[in-house]
Amino acid sequence: MSESHGPEGATERLPVLEKTTGSGDDSGDYGQSSSAADHEPPPPAGRAGRFWSARRVPATLTALVLGVGAGFFLYDIASVRAGRPAMRWRRELADQLAHRPLDDTWVLVGAGLVAVLGLWLLLLALTPGLRRLLPMRRTHTDVRAGLHRDLAALVLRDRAMEVSGVQSVRVRVRRRKADVRAVSHFRDVDDVRAELDARLAETVRGLGLSRRLALSVRVRRLGRKG
Repeated sequence: MSESHGPEGATERLPVLEKTTGSGDDSGDYGQSSSAADHEPPPPAGRAGRFWSARRVPATLTALVLGVGAGFFLYDIASVRAGRPAMRWRRELADQLAHRPLDDTWVLVGAGLVAVLGLWLLLLALTPGLRRLLPMRRTHTDVRAGLHRDLAALVLRDRAMEVSGVQSVRVRVRRRKADVRAVSHFRDVDDVRAELDARLAETVRGLGLSRRLALSVRVRRLGRKG
């Protein structure tokens, strides 16, 4: 519990953020209200697309594997050109490829692994990544900004805790939707849900995201003990 002293000496009691315990039943009687932040953002100064991940670890591993493999092949080819016999592993590989049929189990397994690896690399190359970073509206063409989904969820939770009658809140922000689950310990559930809808819709407008973030607000009454 913390207190804030105003300029005239008045004491204002701040809301307490309570962590939801596992004793609450999520399948309780929720009142459902789905609302999107209905607002018209200002015209953007540029396209606010998703942020692209550098993916340094996959790129480093791929480059390392290809470099080592190419180095072995080049060394073996240079040895053969110099009059030395080919390495044993290359002779074994050539012999296996020459004698094993295409429908052999190990050939099919190896081809499947190579195909899966290639599809994974293509997926990494064609998708932006950084799914937990929400792009914000661009008001200047040379400036880009993003908001982490956990921080957006924290802002929404803090605003929800300011609503009278709310005891605890859980917020999960996805790419296009924010799921808010609140527990009320007094006031009518419909009144709490309506106020949460209005407060959180205003908060979503203030986040400045480039894509409209839909809201799904659910409120349930705190169950009686015993």
